Amino acid sequence: MFRTCTAAALVALCAAFQFSTGHGGSPAAAPQGRECADDKKPAGPLIGHMVYFKLKDSAPEARQKLVAACEKYLADHEGVVFFSAGVIGDDFKRDVNDRDWDVALHLVFADKAAHDTYAVHKEHLKFIDENKENWAKVRVFDSELKGYKGAKK
Repeated sequence: MFRTCTAAALVALCAAFQFSTGHGGSPAAAPQGRECADDKKPAGPLIGHMVYFKLKDSAPEARQKLVAACEKYLADHEGVVFFSAGVIGDDFKRDVNDRDWDVALHLVFADKAAHDTYAVHKEHLKFIDENKENWAKVRVFDSELKGYKGAKK
């Protein structure tokens, strides 16, 4: 059930990676607000880091507060080739949709070393410290992304 949602998210993430690394698009075609990654060669596969937060207080304001904290503390780490955070989509209520979360964080790292550096970075730890009081449950899905396919034009 949850696999379907994550797979769809990864397709979008991989398309963004395609633009951010210059594979299949020019820097001008990259999503606005995102700089292209540098030319360092990654030491392994991309790492998808998907985090789903279930909040104790799931009011719209509390959800937006966590999204803003994700943007403030987690968007600009070295080695991040894609970042996005948002609230659960109210229009997605099929039987296959896992609805046991309020806010999603999607990061794709250039490699495991970038992920590992992020995991202990002071900004990541500050994010956790400032927001964990409102977390009822946190689920983290890390995966090795061996390939990508961008959206067809």
